[in-house]
Amino acid sequence: MCLCGSNMTKQTFKFGQASTDIYFANGISHLKEIMDVRHAIFITDENVFTAHQKRFRNYNTIVLKAGEQFKIQSTVDSIVEQLIAYEADRKTILVGVGGGVVTDLTGYIASIYMRGIKFGFIPTTLLALVDASIGGKNGIDIGVYKNIVGVTKQPSFILHDLIFLNTLPEAEWQNGFAEIIKHACIKDAAMFKELQGHSLKYYTSKKKEACLLIQRNARIKLKVVQADEFEQTDRKLLNFGHTLGHALENQYELSHGQAISIGMTYACEISKQLLGFKQTEVVTQVLEQYGLPTYADFDKKKVFEVLKMDKKRARKEMNYILLEKIGKGIVLPIPLDDLENLISHL
Repeated sequence: MCLCGSNMTKQTFKFGQASTDIYFANGISHLKEIMDVRHAIFITDENVFTAHQKRFRNYNTIVLKAGEQFKIQSTVDSIVEQLIAYEADRKTILVGVGGGVVTDLTGYIASIYMRGIKFGFIPTTLLALVDASIGGKNGIDIGVYKNIVGVTKQPSFILHDLIFLNTLPEAEWQNGFAEIIKHACIKDAAMFKELQGHSLKYYTSKKKEACLLIQRNARIKLKVVQADEFEQTDRKLLNFGHTLGHALENQYELSHGQAISIGMTYACEISKQLLGFKQTEVVTQVLEQYGLPTYADFDKKKVFEVLKMDKKRARKEMNYILLEKIGKGIVLPIPLDDLENLISHL
């Protein structure tokens, strides 16, 4: 049943070389209407499998340990060995059921197994629904370097079954709201105002409003990716808060949302210095309103050493995402020496 109050809806979003069918109002039980489940292998993690074991009954399922620390090459090797044991071939379709770690791994493995097989996602966290499952970025971490190895390939389908949100811990709702606030900051001032007027409790208790907010955010990201699939121009804006955030995330064992929230806070501070941005306090108030951290102590030199290897670096410049005002993000190339100086004085 759709919590938004409408029947099952399918929309097809076309990208450069592919298209993705998105089922905004659906359930995992409808999968057989979308694909031949006899050729499917499901990939999920222990948390999702334990909470929703009945939903995986009769499906070939690979269950992973949960957590970003397992989004690494050894996990890829293990899954590939299991695919071989299942005799997976080029007609097999992988279905990632989980949060961003599961979707990243599923898309990456599907893209390289037998030089590429089909895959789809059933995102189970707020963050995956509004961000991680969308856009075709799939990859793994190497040491402290987030997503430094990967591919861009679109899923065949994304299915939103919001029943999974019923077992989502509060910390995971907070995680997802970091990306929602990010979208509002760079693209949607009206949504930012709406977020100011509500709270985490409001959206967790009012499922219809949560469903509409999820769809609104998914469409923001889909529209950006359609216009710039391979991150040459506008898609870079989606990295607001991520340059510093990714450098913090693995070093300090933060959740993605926590790291990105801190990253957005300091991106606002840099925006204030370089662009005269006047709304830093407004942004940090909303982040804190949704249970997210803002200012933090960290080893600036150590973090910069990781940050300078970010994928957004172009030779001796970093394409940093800043705000001119709430609802309008820009990409500003900053020389690495200048950026190091800015970060050292944060």
